[in-house]
Amino acid sequence: METPLLILTYIGVFLLLGIVLTGIAQRLRIANVLFLLLVGVAIGNMTYAGAPVVTFPPLFLTSIALLALVMIVFDSSAGLKIHAVRAYGMIALKLSMTFALFCLVFLSIATMLVFPEITTIFFALIFAAFMCGTDTAVVLFMFKGSTNRVLELLEVESVVNDPPVVLIPFIILDVYRNFGDGLWSSAVVSQLGPLLQQIVAGVGAGVVVGSIILYVLKKAYSETLSPLALITAALLTYTLAEHLGGNGVLAVAIMGVLFGNFYVKEKGLLIDISSFFANGLEILVMISAGLLVRLPIDSAFVVRSLILFVIFLVIRYVAVTIIVRNERFTLRERLFMTFNVQKGVAVAVLVLTFSTFALAGFEPIVSLSLLFMIYSIILATLASKFIHLFITPAQEPKKEAKLK
Repeated sequence: METPLLILTYIGVFLLLGIVLTGIAQRLRIANVLFLLLVGVAIGNMTYAGAPVVTFPPLFLTSIALLALVMIVFDSSAGLKIHAVRAYGMIALKLSMTFALFCLVFLSIATMLVFPEITTIFFALIFAAFMCGTDTAVVLFMFKGSTNRVLELLEVESVVNDPPVVLIPFIILDVYRNFGDGLWSSAVVSQLGPLLQQIVAGVGAGVVVGSIILYVLKKAYSETLSPLALITAALLTYTLAEHLGGNGVLAVAIMGVLFGNFYVKEKGLLIDISSFFANGLEILVMISAGLLVRLPIDSAFVVRSLILFVIFLVIRYVAVTIIVRNERFTLRERLFMTFNVQKGVAVAVLVLTFSTFALAGFEPIVSLSLLFMIYSIILATLASKFIHLFITPAQEPKKEAKLK
């Protein structure tokens, strides 16, 4: 039985480990999410008297995961500049939509072929939806301050595809719960109205709350209250959108973009404080996600997951090539965009949340999702370390990114 003191102890230990691992990641000049996830895997497989040493109540995990998602999406979108959205927004939107469509069609089919133990197409579709985005925090950390068109496109794409990555799996889950494995056409049609409602309500909530907080911070700045007001506004934006039937992640992203592109006194300090809060939550979420992995994983399962990951990369390359065919991107640049499909906090939040739903037969999806997270982060890290092989020196970022 978890006691409040025991849970608080776990949180303190996790944060301490996260600080140490982040320091190591800074020295190696890589994102810290991979280290956090692997440490979570190690802790999750420690047992005493046949039971895991560390466990958390499902409601606590879900709450922390959602809070982390809100703060990380806001922190990341606040760093996105409107000029980049204007230049690459349409391309990024097309790439995000095309890649998501290809994943939902081709990756879901490939998943069921490679993993026959996944018996329902809905679980395969949920996994494909998990994989159709790139993580905002990882991308913006790796390429922060870049002026290269490839890197700016990846930054915009990572922000654009966060809302659908979070939204689509829940739509699929609702269809599965309401209709089972049949009535495909009626199930899809029945979800169009709620989907439009989520988009409209999400955008509206983000604009309204974003405008209000901008006005307040411009008129009445306080060193002690303004940072708290900003964090509160992000949380209220998410909850308001969700209560209105909208997409909370989309609302927070809209609010973040508004905040990041309009003048506010001491904006840099406010963003630094929100980043500090987001980083602490990210540590908890990534380590908690690692707790879900149980070792030893069957070697055949790992081999099949690698085969599926290669198929996933082929799907990504085809989507990238189709969308940028008229934009004069070189083969090396297209490969670089293909390799940058890292998964991070958004997928970790989804895996944590769905693992609490007690869905029969969903365990392979959890393991597969976490393995894909590890593969994608390793691949993206290697690609960023050898960026000179893909992007000419004249186009590389002007300065090294600093870990948030």
